[in-house]
Amino acid sequence: MTDNMYNIGKIVNTHGIRGEVKVLRISDFDERFQVGKTVYIDKGSKESTALIIDGHRVHKGFDLLHFEGYDNINDVEHFKGCYLKISEEQQTELLENEFYYHEIIGCEVKTTSEELLGVVKEILSPGANDVWVIKPKKGKDILIPYIEEVVKTIDVEEKLIVIEPMEGLLD
Repeated sequence: MTDNMYNIGKIVNTHGIRGEVKVLRISDFDERFQVGKTVYIDKGSKESTALIIDGHRVHKGFDLLHFEGYDNINDVEHFKGCYLKISEEQQTELLENEFYYHEIIGCEVKTTSEELLGVVKEILSPGANDVWVIKPKKGKDILIPYIEEVVKTIDVEEKLIVIEPMEGLLD
């Protein structure tokens, strides 16, 4: 197995007494949690445990998952707060101009006039488009909508994003 593992969800709680867990999704791909897929749980140690999904449903905005061989609440109670991950080989091929969150987070953000704004620290998905949270060297976080009018170039190799701020965006 590869050392490159990527978060796809966080187990926030158990659900019921039959071994289901409540997962906050950190992935845009619906097929991540299909029955039969293998995910890895990161319990903070160097080793990850492979889990096979044998049940999935959505309830109140959360993914409820059941894993093969984990049939009661006592089996999954210790998973609370852990991240579900996939290996690099499990990643889906993306189309041109599509990026994984881990490729964007950590990139420096500059304006077209070469002003360094900061580094992308988080990506929010509130609705129609993603919003990138930029951490400047000092001051409050800057929110940048991921839309063509604002984001001009993304170079994941150089970890650099160039934006053209709309009027009032940086106020």
